[in-house]
Amino acid sequence: MYDIIIKNGTYFDGSKANEKLAHVAIKDGKIAKVSEQPLDESAAGKVIDAAGKWVTPGFLEIHSHYDAEVVAAPALKESVRHGVTSIAIGSCSISMVNSAAEDCSDLFTRVEAVPREAVLPILFEKKQWTDAKGYREFYDQHPLGPNVLSFIGHSDMRVAAMGIDRATSDVKPTEEEMQAMERMLEEALDAGCVGMSMMTTKLDKMDGDRAWSQPLPSTFSTWWEFKRLFKILRRRGAILQGAPDAVKKVNVFGFLWQAHGLFRKPMKVTMLTALDLKSNPFLHLITRASGWLANKVLRGNYRWQTLPAPFTVHLEGLNVNAFEEFETGALLRDMKDESELYKKINEPEFRKEFKKHISEIFTVGLWHRDFSDGWITHCPDESLVGKNFKEIADTYGVEPVDAYFDLATKYKEQLRWKTNYSNARPHIMQKLIKSPSTHIGFGDSGAHIRSLAMYNFPLRMLKYVFDAEKAGSPFMTNAEAVHKLTGDLGSWFGLSAGYIREGDRADVVILNPEGVNDDVDQIHEAPMEGFGMNRLVKRNDDAVEATLVNGKVVYQKGGATIDNFTADFGSSSGYGKFLVNGEVAGLKMPEA
Repeated sequence: MYDIIIKNGTYFDGSKANEKLAHVAIKDGKIAKVSEQPLDESAAGKVIDAAGKWVTPGFLEIHSHYDAEVVAAPALKESVRHGVTSIAIGSCSISMVNSAAEDCSDLFTRVEAVPREAVLPILFEKKQWTDAKGYREFYDQHPLGPNVLSFIGHSDMRVAAMGIDRATSDVKPTEEEMQAMERMLEEALDAGCVGMSMMTTKLDKMDGDRAWSQPLPSTFSTWWEFKRLFKILRRRGAILQGAPDAVKKVNVFGFLWQAHGLFRKPMKVTMLTALDLKSNPFLHLITRASGWLANKVLRGNYRWQTLPAPFTVHLEGLNVNAFEEFETGALLRDMKDESELYKKINEPEFRKEFKKHISEIFTVGLWHRDFSDGWITHCPDESLVGKNFKEIADTYGVEPVDAYFDLATKYKEQLRWKTNYSNARPHIMQKLIKSPSTHIGFGDSGAHIRSLAMYNFPLRMLKYVFDAEKAGSPFMTNAEAVHKLTGDLGSWFGLSAGYIREGDRADVVILNPEGVNDDVDQIHEAPMEGFGMNRLVKRNDDAVEATLVNGKVVYQKGGATIDNFTADFGSSSGYGKFLVNGEVAGLKMPEA
């Protein structure tokens, strides 16, 4: 009768309903039966005993940059091993739908810190499509591991319509070019994309030789251009994923207004990002208040994406994305010649200007620019490991910037260090996680492969919940936490995901709550499949016992196959699928 029975588990259906002991049967990729009474095990091809474990819907990641990796290695194992079964691509105005292969690579690689020499050959080989129809057809025949949903990126459309030179300039698109973008957006929604992503912060820069170091094309747009595209999103019930200016921040009010539902249909908006920044410790108040304003007063449908983990960045030498936030730092980021780069940081006048710029409070963005919160993690001089740059500077009687530049000159990329940008106060994180105006997201999986390692963010969120419970000050129930990671996102995005009730698609996680421990923050290196390099990850494999996609066990702790994954996962079809926004597609979606 059944393909799989999962027995004796603590069952969560993805809603806020309290958990219960239940037995779950799966047949033909769907949840066939949920019973509080034992099921006939002789009627099942496989039985998994989940006693003492949780049985939950697969987790959703609504903000990844797996666009290149999913083409090369579609299993996306680093997320799946942590229970993620549905993943969004096409974020931050960068997608790979309409533009040519080299254009897509140049939009993606520098911004997302994935080597161009690894990405470009993959796209030259694999990207044969030039429109949304071909994009969808590729994924429908691609052996996806987890489910994939996609935005179309505004920068992608802009380059395809205007050419890379005009798209990265202040030239206003012609009416013909504007209509081409409108047509691309309509076609993308017709093909199943959930909406459009865009960007307004000019800190993210282009790669390649043609538009090197120019801000992303989306950042050159005016509100005239945005509003014409927003009109389509609003009419079709599609989603805008956007980001306000990370430095000036003022244009967030424009997005709040665009989202409003006063005397009209609101536009669904998910924005970057609700963080507890060290550089702006009051920002969390502003984001939560603005979410309340947008949804309660302006009758919008607005969410801030929040990262449920300490935002700790791991860095190598002078490779610091946050340098883009100020003039002298951006100058270093623009230099391709390594010898000229190290020559520049040893010029006394440059160091003087650099020190001046990092102390200017009105240009502070994500990075707090405090070198006492810059801790060495690896160095040929092992006596320096565990120290921060201020401690080292005090030892030698110099300023922290000088200590940093001197060590970077001496050891280059062998100098590895970390700093925490945000989310260091657990009591503030509890408020951001619980807020009805936030989405759990911003994992950035597949990007910043040597500096971020947030693939296990759902488990890190659960640790906030468990820690509060142990401390005697709970802020949400276990069922509410699971809902925040699953059903809340599936319902808002209009997806057939996030629930495991009878008739729902069987994307399931078997989780050992005892395994959600301090290991969730431990950094490791692991091979990046399909790219021939290592990336930083967080591995706490005591937490997830098994992950099922489309009713099939794809990962199981202690499994006999390589690295606990099913042998054909990522090479055979029948696992993940391309998920569509049900409202856009005119489908009847499951009730929340």
